[in-house]
Amino acid sequence: MSERLSVRKTYKLFIGGAFPRSESGRTVIVNDAKGRFLANAARASRKDVRDAVVAARKAQAGWAARTGYNRGQILYRVAEMLEGRRGQFVEELRGSGLGKAAATAEVDGAIDRWVWYAGWADKIAQVTGSANAVSGPFFNFSTPEPTGVVGVIAPDSPLLGLVSVLAPVVVTGNTAVVVAAESAPLPAITLAEVLATSDVPGGVINLLTGHRAELAPWLASHQDVNAIDLTGAPGDLAADCERAAADNLKRVRRPVADDWAADPGTARMTAFLETKTVWHPVGI
Repeated sequence: MSERLSVRKTYKLFIGGAFPRSESGRTVIVNDAKGRFLANAARASRKDVRDAVVAARKAQAGWAARTGYNRGQILYRVAEMLEGRRGQFVEELRGSGLGKAAATAEVDGAIDRWVWYAGWADKIAQVTGSANAVSGPFFNFSTPEPTGVVGVIAPDSPLLGLVSVLAPVVVTGNTAVVVAAESAPLPAITLAEVLATSDVPGGVINLLTGHRAELAPWLASHQDVNAIDLTGAPGDLAADCERAAADNLKRVRRPVADDWAADPGTARMTAFLETKTVWHPVGI
């Protein structure tokens, strides 16, 4: 019996809950750590960035309007589905050069971190909001609200780093356009496949693969992006993106070396929250 032909898969982008090809028609070859072919991945373009931002904007109001409890349940279900694909993620990370123990540790850490952030969905408002003491017959409340559409440049850690920068953005009601790790995009694509079959509404999370240096400046300069996380952007690229983000006064989270690897706290969630203060007369 002759050997079967290899079916070489070409992965697509994840925009608006669907898997479109890049409008440019370009792909990048993904090899394993030994230089052997694994798959083709889409190479996103400026037009793909624009399409992803449109999808994120369309989904943002509805996602923010959900209760924190509902968002938490939806995101916790994603963690359950990640657990179901644990073996696949481990194999993909091993293909990128990690040993079995390191790959397993990264996958387990990513799932645990997703669960940790999902648990904050219905708690962050209580921690960051307040009932303020005022002199007069008024109630005065400060409550957190999502910033809006957030661009995310993911670090080179293809799964734990991705989860560490993505989960805190969406748990608080923002929507995200993510540029995945350039060196190992397959775990991000597998995460997209999980999201596509989950209850996360289309457009809440949009994942682009390709070259960071090509995509990040367009994301930073886009007038309908409210904030950007430059964790995965190297020095010169991060500086260029900061300058581009100034045009519409984007909120910018600057890259800090490996800060995503530290034990998580609330800082990544509050980085993309706005505080609204409301006055209300007593007795009305």
